[in-house]
Amino acid sequence: MTILIDQNTRVLVQGITGSEGSRHTLYMLQYGTKVVAGVTPGKGGQQVHGIPVYDSVEEALRRHPDVNTSIIFVPARFASDAVYEAVDNGIRLVVIITEHIPIHDAIRFVNYAKYKGTVIIGPNCPGVVSPTISKVGILPNSVYTRKGPVGIISRSGTLTYEISYHLTQAGFGQSTVVGIGGDPIVGTDMVEAALMFENDPETKYLVVIGEIGGDQEERLANLVREGKITKPIAAFIAGRTAPPGKRLGHAGAIISMGVGTYESKVKALESVGIRVAKTPLEVVKIIREISGR
Repeated sequence: MTILIDQNTRVLVQGITGSEGSRHTLYMLQYGTKVVAGVTPGKGGQQVHGIPVYDSVEEALRRHPDVNTSIIFVPARFASDAVYEAVDNGIRLVVIITEHIPIHDAIRFVNYAKYKGTVIIGPNCPGVVSPTISKVGILPNSVYTRKGPVGIISRSGTLTYEISYHLTQAGFGQSTVVGIGGDPIVGTDMVEAALMFENDPETKYLVVIGEIGGDQEERLANLVREGKITKPIAAFIAGRTAPPGKRLGHAGAIISMGVGTYESKVKALESVGIRVAKTPLEVVKIIREISGR
């Protein structure tokens, strides 16, 4: 099994005719993802890499009722409208690659999507990949070549790729990799993703890639303490060497009232037995030791 996406995933690309949408549609197709339609208002009737383009999500779903997932490459000022359009047409998973979406817009559409029963990944995220099965996002194809027992939840794009690469090279394939995004408001946070992995029988180990700011890692530790997450976890927290008062480029890396520091996250995770790597490569060593391989 996987979480979020699988062999039955059928993808609609919103913003398919833009440079990013077009390029990553090609990469998703090359990976084997079943991309079936695209939407760009005013561009209906065109094709992108053989994928038909429609003027609206409603029209695309009328022609392709098997669509169950949308990925959004729409510019920030129009991205909220794209999300609402996907949600209102019953799409159950929406992956938002777009960055720089205003926080109040994100709060509104995240809450609306939850009310409607749609799962949001992002915004400002690299997406989701279940290696060898499907990819909905911008994660590099060359890294995700081995299916396996490690589930990854990450707030960072590039660190996701680096740690995934090291794991794959060491023989540890991944079940699903979820880049949840680096903004203060995300549709699916670390805790929610961890609960999804807890219920996936093929995921035996978790890798959590966090960063300074926010309280997601602290809340994950509480979940472990309460016995709601039982799978072994290896963690890496970005920002260990950040000077006091500094934050990472992600809008979500905001430290407030003593919560969100590197020290507070490591203390919370280690207090429930989660080992925290000091380097990305050390994550592999921890997974090797906890798996006995």
